[in-house]
Amino acid sequence: MPEMHRLTDMQTPSQAIALCNSQDLVNSGEAVPFDVIYCGQTCMAFAIRYQGVAYAYLNRCSHVPMEMDYQPNRFFDLTGHWLICATHGAMYSPQTGQCRGGPCRGGLVKIALTEHDGVVHWHTDPYLKPVEFSQ
Repeated sequence: MPEMHRLTDMQTPSQAIALCNSQDLVNSGEAVPFDVIYCGQTCMAFAIRYQGVAYAYLNRCSHVPMEMDYQPNRFFDLTGHWLICATHGAMYSPQTGQCRGGPCRGGLVKIALTEHDGVVHWHTDPYLKPVEFSQ
């Protein structure tokens, strides 16, 4: 029987945060950008749709931690089948974020998404939080 784990002060349940309308993500089209706090640092992230499914990643190449889009919100190569880093040409699978070519180490940091009632939501985790704006 699997052991039950209790949430500690360091662990909190995942929170779903509305990101965009489902129709805003077009297959192999422009990404929807959003800001997150990852490991205590403010970072850009992006959501895309590929073959009908929405995916999201930190906008940070695994080769050198810099933003990847070659024009604002554009990550797909000319074929529409690969995410590409504009700086060094690293290519990543849109479904998994794993490196498929070029200078990269491992893969992109994936962000969990769900989609229901025409809205795409991203999900927090212990290392991934929403940016909070002060008033």
